[in-house]
Amino acid sequence: MPDPLSLVHIIDDDESLRHALDSLFRSVGMVTRQYGSAQDFLNAERPDCPSCLVLDVRLPGKSGLDFQNQLLELGISIPVVFMTGHGDISMSVRSMKAGAVDFLTKPFRDQDMLDAVAAAIDKDQIQREQGRDTERLQGLFASLSPRERQVMALVTRGKMNKQVAAALGLSEITVKIHRGHAMQKMHARSLADLVKMASALQLKADGSL
Repeated sequence: MPDPLSLVHIIDDDESLRHALDSLFRSVGMVTRQYGSAQDFLNAERPDCPSCLVLDVRLPGKSGLDFQNQLLELGISIPVVFMTGHGDISMSVRSMKAGAVDFLTKPFRDQDMLDAVAAAIDKDQIQREQGRDTERLQGLFASLSPRERQVMALVTRGKMNKQVAAALGLSEITVKIHRGHAMQKMHARSLADLVKMASALQLKADGSL
């Protein structure tokens, strides 16, 4: 079966609430998966598509907030919408600082939940697109020679060819050649493009990532 266009993961030990949320999301055409615990979610195969996690703060064993931190530690980047019947300001602040999209207190309006989930899926879509762009840039950057990387790092920091030449012990004409090759290989149409790419790659001054 092909991956869905987007997916809502619902984690709650309250089966009736899970089913209610499932019905709500499916009523507007969303695809869902249900889990009775955080571990069930970790154990399950997850389609590679824009997704979000609707998560109860109070879960059996580990709290939803602790699970959010665990996801970060595991390198699982998925936007979270929290829900709770016992929310307070400190919980909300903590979850939002950790990257939660919203924090809804039960009982919440259906539309508030739908809006939060839509925003979370949009956020994941943007993150995935940015991730693909970064991977593409990393692939292009890998085609540069070590010297071209050094030149790119310095010119994108505003150094003039003469300054780059002095820093690397090269002639200006050699710097110009390396700079031209770097721009060609990176598919940069201008120095401004190259600067944006260096920023996206978090290129260090010595030409390393």
